[in-house]
Amino acid sequence: MKRISSAARRAVTAMVASLALLAGCAGSVGGGSNSGDDAGEGFAFDASQDEIDEALADLDPVTLKFQPSSMSEKSILAPNGLDVKKAIEERSGGKITVDIVWGQAIASYADVDDALADGRVDLAFTLPSYTPAEYPAFDAIGTAMSTLPSSPVASDLAANAAGVQAAWETPEVLAEFEDKNLVPLIPMLAAGDYATMCSKPMTSAKDWKGKQIRVGSAAAGKQVTDLGATPVSLSFPETYEALQRGTVDCDLGQLAPNVEAGTFEVAPNIGVAADAGIARSAGAITAGKKYSELPVAYQQVVFDAMSTTFSTMMDVVIGAKAQAVEQAKDNDGSVKPFDDDVQKQMATYAKTLSDKTAKKAEVPDAPSTLSDAAKEWQKTVTDLGYDDKGHFAELDEWYPEDANYDKLGYELFEKVMSEHRPE
Repeated sequence: MKRISSAARRAVTAMVASLALLAGCAGSVGGGSNSGDDAGEGFAFDASQDEIDEALADLDPVTLKFQPSSMSEKSILAPNGLDVKKAIEERSGGKITVDIVWGQAIASYADVDDALADGRVDLAFTLPSYTPAEYPAFDAIGTAMSTLPSSPVASDLAANAAGVQAAWETPEVLAEFEDKNLVPLIPMLAAGDYATMCSKPMTSAKDWKGKQIRVGSAAAGKQVTDLGATPVSLSFPETYEALQRGTVDCDLGQLAPNVEAGTFEVAPNIGVAADAGIARSAGAITAGKKYSELPVAYQQVVFDAMSTTFSTMMDVVIGAKAQAVEQAKDNDGSVKPFDDDVQKQMATYAKTLSDKTAKKAEVPDAPSTLSDAAKEWQKTVTDLGYDDKGHFAELDEWYPEDANYDKLGYELFEKVMSEHRPE
């Protein structure tokens, strides 16, 4: 590999994974049965390790079951679990043990909300976007993501940070988690922007007409239909064979899971947006019953690790884009932006769909909340030096091997997350 992210390099070797990448209320995020005198004493976010050790000294050790997005510890997505485990265990001085459950072995994405609520899982990456009827406000923000600018690094970082902020600032989103007895630690992780991966190049409006395109959400299906193609609902593990046999022409989704799946062997032609894009199937990091019952200092340890969760996820997602570009080229494919007329049509429909979805979810201000936050975070991203250094098609050549987004994760925690830290 020429250019891969530091987190991706730590993953041993790619294995086929499910499509997924990597949210409490202010002050009472860890309330539950722990509100009161038995909650114990906490510590400041910037406390020294000695101060944290003192706060945790009299607490009994605990073990938390964490179900991240990756299929195995050898997955390219594995740092989304391993880095979080390390952050929690080190900050707790070993008092908290994180038991990672790979491959949704305890609960599928359809069942994980119930598993968190009844204590079978304690922390998990969840996919509220898979059930928009149960999470309409969440879905409205995910759909509004399609209206934001798109670029391989800077815009994706800004969009993800904005998604976290917009979710925290939308009470209806937090209420959707509360209604399921869940505690959002990061209420939205939008992960990577979407691209098309096709057996033949598909950039012009004419190219889209009549194509069969595998999609992962209803919103994406509507956008595909608007461009004259036919959306196909197909589980991710079935996509490689469908592309190989020609029963679908393209996959529309994030690049990282397709790097693992070897998709570019059969669909090496990548199409990307440069302006508005496709609605995202966003996820969240959520806690359940056991977390709500922990002493406040333990809750703080877990919550503080969400800075690492965010930065690692971005490291994995964007690093995988560079690998995707390289794999496409290795298979004689291409990486091209959609033609201007396609982008214009995509942007127009994205705005219409976003406004309609937000109105139906009774959160009409959600798109503007997201847009305003994205503008602020774009400036922060630039100030931190996370600019795009070239075109998407050369990402494998200019993306730095030592890319690290810890500074952005820390900024996000200070500006947004800290207001919701357990107390």
